[in-house]
Amino acid sequence: MARLRGLLFYLGYIPFTVVWGALAVLIAWLLPYRWRFRFVILSWTSAMLAWLQLSCGIRYRVEGLENIPRTPCIVFAKHESTWETLMVQQLFHPQATLIKKQLLLIPFFGWAFRLLRPIAIDRSDNRLALRTLIHEGSERLNSGIWVLLFPEGTRVAPGTVGKFQVGGAALAEATASPIVVVAHDSGRYWPAHKLAKRAGTITVKISPPISTKGKKRKEINRLAKEWMSEAVTELNLDHTSRLTTDKAFNSMKSRLGST
Repeated sequence: MARLRGLLFYLGYIPFTVVWGALAVLIAWLLPYRWRFRFVILSWTSAMLAWLQLSCGIRYRVEGLENIPRTPCIVFAKHESTWETLMVQQLFHPQATLIKKQLLLIPFFGWAFRLLRPIAIDRSDNRLALRTLIHEGSERLNSGIWVLLFPEGTRVAPGTVGKFQVGGAALAEATASPIVVVAHDSGRYWPAHKLAKRAGTITVKISPPISTKGKKRKEINRLAKEWMSEAVTELNLDHTSRLTTDKAFNSMKSRLGST
């Protein structure tokens, strides 16, 4: 059933993305940047999250919305699946996402993404990538645009926290911009690199802004990782509690049904 849900989702996701990407390339470049972001990203991610709920039964709830500051800053998001790349667009906009420059070459998706001023880096040259991130990230922040990074650098297993890369902390050190950390448990429902999708409710936790003024990058990463680790521990405990409750409920139903 989980694989059938995943297949159904992609049967809608792929053609919609192709059509929307083509429309974005043809139309969105005529719009001012902020309108362009709403047209290309907010409408697309809203449609895909709604389709995900309808086709796979995956919903989400957010804790800590009141922690989001009014002034755009740097966002450190946990990376477990593709799901969070859709969801975070709904929370922080307009935003510039740190991406591999190769993603801009993907037909339709990459062409449309290029219109949104992402920070595209060459990961084969770490020094150049860091300089690009600091230069372009500073410019985006000064323009009132959120900067989104996945500090773990790659997808990690659900319920774990990977090693933080230095880039986001270096940008925070250079700009003294606060950091907001986003943790979640999406990998339990949308496993990385798998077709299967499991129905359920993803929980998202948002941290209060973490001050970086006067702090060095190592300390910035330590503070951000500590908050994410604590949030992930809470998510793990909540998941275990729900499994125990479901198991007890199913056991009770089985006993009642046999009497």
